Amino acid sequence: MIPLSVLDLAPIVEGSDAAESLRHTLDLAQHAEAWGYHRYWLAEHHNMDGVACSATAVLIGHVAGGTRRIRVGSGGVMLPNHAPLVVAEAFGTLATLYPGRIDLGLGRAPGTDQMTARALRRQMTPGNEDSFPNDVLELQAYLAEAQPGQAVRAIPGAGTKVPIWILGSSLYGAQLAAYLGMPYAFASHFAPEQLMQALEVYRATYRPSADWPKPHAMVGVNVIVADNDDAAAQAFTSLQQRFLGMQRGVRGPLPRPVTPAEMDAMWSPHEKAAVQRMLTATAVGSPDTVHRQLADIVQATQADELIVACAVHSHAARLRSYELLSQLAGAS
Repeated sequence: MIPLSVLDLAPIVEGSDAAESLRHTLDLAQHAEAWGYHRYWLAEHHNMDGVACSATAVLIGHVAGGTRRIRVGSGGVMLPNHAPLVVAEAFGTLATLYPGRIDLGLGRAPGTDQMTARALRRQMTPGNEDSFPNDVLELQAYLAEAQPGQAVRAIPGAGTKVPIWILGSSLYGAQLAAYLGMPYAFASHFAPEQLMQALEVYRATYRPSADWPKPHAMVGVNVIVADNDDAAAQAFTSLQQRFLGMQRGVRGPLPRPVTPAEMDAMWSPHEKAAVQRMLTATAVGSPDTVHRQLADIVQATQADELIVACAVHSHAARLRSYELLSQLAGAS
């Protein structure tokens, strides 16, 4: 199987709190390293009761400090929330502390609602997203070797050359990543609608760069592996409930699982169809079932890597899912 990585939103589950969530993040990262996962990425979200990864760079440092080899990074930092220099200094510091292990994935969404975005001092003027390409280039320049006479430098940061990825769920990110010659990660674990078209655009229009002579695409997938299909299906209902809440504008901790029959009683046919569309890039079941489902996804996307999200209520079940998945990868 192609390289597998972990996408962690540091979920806060019903009956728990952020402190326990962050303990579980480090525990999962340490296990993921032992099981051979390639990267461990954390995503920036704000003002959400169900996730504890708002201070993304801080959490990346915590995970990198508690592991030894696995690459650790952002999936991603929402660049419009931050000045490029501040991001360069944060990730330059991380790269200085943990050389050769830090990734910087960048997104242009706020990672929250509009009111919270304003509280982050994010500019909300129409067309502000057009500054994203220039911000990426500015950030890239801060992480490159300092130039003679350069008035503003990232210290630490200059010369660290932290690998930058463009993240997205639309054609915009694919076009930008292709134009800049950067690796591209598609957020198909929650927004798969334009996945195939975005990958086609990215590869067809890619302009080689010194660091990335060929396009490199990573695809986000939800994966829940359990010892049998029934156990996986029940664990999956926590994620289904979360996406149902998104349809209804309701947020909160990750719900406890219910039986599939109880899940069917919770939603209308229209809501169920909408959730299923959002969860198209998902593999759920026993090891054999998931192996077949992931093989289909890889064949269809021709992804260079998969990055795996696993939102289940039980930390033990989440560890078991990633362990079984790593065994599938090793046996492929």
